[in-house]
Amino acid sequence: MSRIIIAISLIFYSGCLGYPETVSPVTGFELGRYLGKWYEIARLDHSFERGLERVTAQYTLREDGGVRVINRGYDIRQDRWKTAEGRAYFVGSPVKGYLKVSFFGPFYGSYVVFELDQKDYRYAFVSGPDRSYLWFLSRTPAIDAALLARFVETARQKGFDTEQLIYVNQAQ
Repeated sequence: MSRIIIAISLIFYSGCLGYPETVSPVTGFELGRYLGKWYEIARLDHSFERGLERVTAQYTLREDGGVRVINRGYDIRQDRWKTAEGRAYFVGSPVKGYLKVSFFGPFYGSYVVFELDQKDYRYAFVSGPDRSYLWFLSRTPAIDAALLARFVETARQKGFDTEQLIYVNQAQ
């Protein structure tokens, strides 16, 4: 029986650590430059972020070599801030934008940076394990309309349902 549980667990974990065949992690990724505060500009909806505005992600180094992840958003229905703390680690090479992230125990999901402003690290397009997870992150709460259009078109071409995008209110 324990072998069956282990086998099912391995299948489950490996499914959560993949990524859509249409995306590829960026290469030349530099974690030190990626650390810091990012603003969520757009996303596909999920229960863990539903109703949140002014969403940010803060990445810092952990003592064990991983990344401390603090996601924060304002819940307009409950009139309060919500915060979730997680941890992330590279899957394979630390120069590929491919990490696994966990906010709950031993369960990890993919965090795949598939487009990045590698000159200044001003924006990132991020996918999860499948096409139902998508984020557009920026170092600033407001971005250029042309860059937003590029994100939407890139995501559409990669098979994401861009009609379902939520554009995050970042106004204070």
